[in-house]
Amino acid sequence: MKYSVTTVCLPTMSMAEQAAFLSRLGYDGIELRVRRMADDVRAKAEPSNWGYHVNDVTPENFKDKAGEIRRILGDHGIALAGLATNMSCTDMEQFKNALEGAVAAGAPFIRLGAAASYRGTGEDNYHVIYGETVAGFARCLELSRGTGVKLILEMHGYQIHPSASLAYRIVSNFSPADVGVIYDPQNMVRDGYETPAIALQLLGDYHAHCHFGAHRPIPGERDENGTVQWKWEACPMSDGLFNFPLIFKLMKKHNYRHFISVEDFRPLPPEEKFTEAIAYFRKLDPKEC
Repeated sequence: MKYSVTTVCLPTMSMAEQAAFLSRLGYDGIELRVRRMADDVRAKAEPSNWGYHVNDVTPENFKDKAGEIRRILGDHGIALAGLATNMSCTDMEQFKNALEGAVAAGAPFIRLGAAASYRGTGEDNYHVIYGETVAGFARCLELSRGTGVKLILEMHGYQIHPSASLAYRIVSNFSPADVGVIYDPQNMVRDGYETPAIALQLLGDYHAHCHFGAHRPIPGERDENGTVQWKWEACPMSDGLFNFPLIFKLMKKHNYRHFISVEDFRPLPPEEKFTEAIAYFRKLDPKEC
């Protein structure tokens, strides 16, 4: 297995600083954030995970920066694991730009979202969103087939694909040569929890990438009916709800050979968080680290 970090967690570093940092810690790759940013957000002085990034790569400027990105990553022996975008499968203009950049930079995948979010308010219609999502992926695949760039769907809360089985229902309309799923147990802690053995067996060849991080449940206040309102606290992977030693064992059984990308948004120094993560991976997979 190979290890990377999503640059969504590294907002204060330039491309060169990100590559040098991850190379020094012993990572194999980098999952690059490629996202549009409103001008008012970009103008703010302080970079943040979900706001402005010093390494400001967008679908529109990605192709022009691709050569420089290739050079920097090559200089540091870091692979481009894939693209952490946040675009919908129905945004064809944004997708076309990102795809051109992905081809130029040699990115193996683009993260692509559903047609719309699903908030569970009773107003969302799962069946409508599902149909629009399958149709959106089909349109995007007309452009991406043959480019070497796979389209992958992340298991994520507030979407119609919070679990492996619901993500599988979407991607199974297509070939695993063209589409895949990001297995993300951290995102399943609150919404979409599934037993790892079932999830990984179901995904099979569609399992194209991993996001690993951790949360644990803690009891909050009680509502007017006396029901506990649970909260979800970010924590080290060794303290989280999911059994990562078991997950590693299962992924080895299924011959998983793609990247495991760390997502850790705790307000800690990057050096501390990502040193901790790679050390934990080495304990779980000492032969391959």
